[in-house]
Amino acid sequence: MCKPLSKLKGVRLTLDEFEAVRLADLDGLKQIDAAKRLKISRSTFSRIVASARNKIADGLVNIKAIRIEGGCCEIIKNKKLSGGHD
Repeated sequence: MCKPLSKLKGVRLTLDEFEAVRLADLDGLKQIDAAKRLKISRSTFSRIVASARNKIADGLVNIKAIRIEGGCCEIIKNKKLSGGHD
């Protein structure tokens, strides 16, 4: 069943939750290393990433839009130079 984005219920992910999932699941960092990078305790990181994963699962299973909110930020993507065309 497809619905327009404007008709979907939503799940709101904070920037902290988004970053925690990125570090843990995309970058594959251990919780202690990710917590150090965010300058928080491991237990705080654990609570943040658990909350994020729960929200993401809710969004995927229940077909909800996943919105990332929580302030202004700038996303900078690093690209490796390969000398070829992208």
